[in-house]
Amino acid sequence: MRVGFVGWRGMVGSVLMERMRAENDFAGLESVFFSTSNPGGAAPKVAGGDPLLKDARDLAALASMDAIITCQGGDYTSAIHGPLRGRGWKGWWIDAASTLRMAPGSVIILDPVNRKVIERAIKEGKKDYIGGNCTVSLMLMALGGLFERDLIEWLSSMTYQAASGAGAENMTELMKQMAFLAGECQQVMADPAASALDMEKQATAALRGGHMPTEKFGAPLAASLIPWIDRAVEHGQTREEWKGSAETNKILGREDRPIPVDGLCVRVGSLRCHSQGFTLKLRKALPPAEVAEIVKGANPWVRLVENTKEATLAQLTPAAVSGKLEVPIGRLRPMLLGPEYYTAFSVGDQLLWGAAEPLRRMLGILRGG
Repeated sequence: MRVGFVGWRGMVGSVLMERMRAENDFAGLESVFFSTSNPGGAAPKVAGGDPLLKDARDLAALASMDAIITCQGGDYTSAIHGPLRGRGWKGWWIDAASTLRMAPGSVIILDPVNRKVIERAIKEGKKDYIGGNCTVSLMLMALGGLFERDLIEWLSSMTYQAASGAGAENMTELMKQMAFLAGECQQVMADPAASALDMEKQATAALRGGHMPTEKFGAPLAASLIPWIDRAVEHGQTREEWKGSAETNKILGREDRPIPVDGLCVRVGSLRCHSQGFTLKLRKALPPAEVAEIVKGANPWVRLVENTKEATLAQLTPAAVSGKLEVPIGRLRPMLLGPEYYTAFSVGDQLLWGAAEPLRRMLGILRGG
């Protein structure tokens, strides 16, 4: 299979390359790397790879690929996908960007959850396979067993999303904010006579002083949070919140009988990994032990964390999960609202199952894996 890779230098693309090398995915491929900035330069060294970078805007070169995997972003997809299809290209387009997710002919890919939907689409001759929203994908990985058995009547997901979810420059800005805040508070922290309130007042003054770098986020994120992600849409939602229901039901192939999914999306000061607090109503009351068995048996990557302080602190934080394929879910318990109501908390690396891993696995499916 002749496969083109676009956007392999960025955050998601780098994780994809790392995972493909770790899993020996380049073996047996004819890999061609494309660049928007350095065509003709040296390409990454992989088994069977073309040694030179090709022009990512060269439609003729792109059209010679059996499949294209792009992590280049939505602007690239908008500029290239339509013209490429317009010239008759029939290859597989595998994309991390959101541009084509809700297009009628596309499939949102998360094969541990919707392998049957993907296989049906392949048989139907569909060619566009798109990675889903990171929090939606991580939610479905954590709660896939309950969705598979159609046990969820509705669900609220309150997300706590890492800075890197907004891009590499945003992650850098968070680090700059942390450094700025530490610098502004250095004197008071070093003063043994200073109280905790003195330190808080100094930090708050720095946060409000207008000198902290906020070009990317629009507000301080370090020592704070931002309860707004993406642009406003209808019903008072942001687009990030709208994706919860729209993408969940498309992934599950149940647009005709949707499960209501809603909540608030919040940007927090973690560097990597998105967290989510779930409130869900089951279609019927189930004992906690049965719910736990269903949750932990959904796929090989979900990990049920015991609802104790020790297990939670050790296993259910971004610091514990970053860089791992496992999707831990804990704090699982019935609520006082009634026996059919449950709450839980999950953490997952959004650069893996929320971005790169579904693309890598989709290529494997197309290769017969």
